[in-house]
Amino acid sequence: MAPDAQPLVPVMKLIVGLGNPGPQYAMTRHNAGFMVLDALARRHAANQPVKARFQAATLDATIGGEKCLLIKPTTFMNLSGQSVADAVRFFKVDFTKDLLVVVDEVYVATGRLRLKPGGGAGGHNGLASIQQLLGADTFPRLRVGVGVQPGGGKPAYIDQADYVLGRFFDEEKPLLEGSVKRAADAAEVFAAKGLDAAMNFANAPADAPPRKAREPREQGPAPPA
Repeated sequence: MAPDAQPLVPVMKLIVGLGNPGPQYAMTRHNAGFMVLDALARRHAANQPVKARFQAATLDATIGGEKCLLIKPTTFMNLSGQSVADAVRFFKVDFTKDLLVVVDEVYVATGRLRLKPGGGAGGHNGLASIQQLLGADTFPRLRVGVGVQPGGGKPAYIDQADYVLGRFFDEEKPLLEGSVKRAADAAEVFAAKGLDAAMNFANAPADAPPRKAREPREQGPAPPA
């Protein structure tokens, strides 16, 4: 290797969960991304040491045969882009296909998921920070529904900041548990099979029956020669 040559960084998937650090924010709506990353860590990195890097708590994991880095930014939500941009640049990943950001979504009912290849921040400060520091909004984001704000925000009788920093109602907790599991499943599909397969999985209704294989069409009589 030439003296000035840089060592090659292996291609990998970056899976980022957004939230706020600290016990006072644990299990709040805004920390749904952290919850999904914790579920992935229990499945795939239970014996791995947590490393402080990229202004985040990170874990190495292998998911579906793919090398992944699980990332929980410790910058607080509004500065999440600093952590994500640092990791993207260090590993030189193509963020349009090798980065997945898991985030809470107040415009999606608790228990539902939405996975898209890009789009606007939708008023989410964590996504806005990432888009600003990556200079693009073309990165996959898995939105975990945390319940539509009471009053729909028009007019809101609960301030949105207070709402997302609040905890789930008791009746929502079974739905939350199911959606966190499905979001972790979707992240596994993303790592193993790519974005399109993950979108097909995540965007299907949670109670949708599996698709049946299409029956072959009956062959009609052969046309005259």
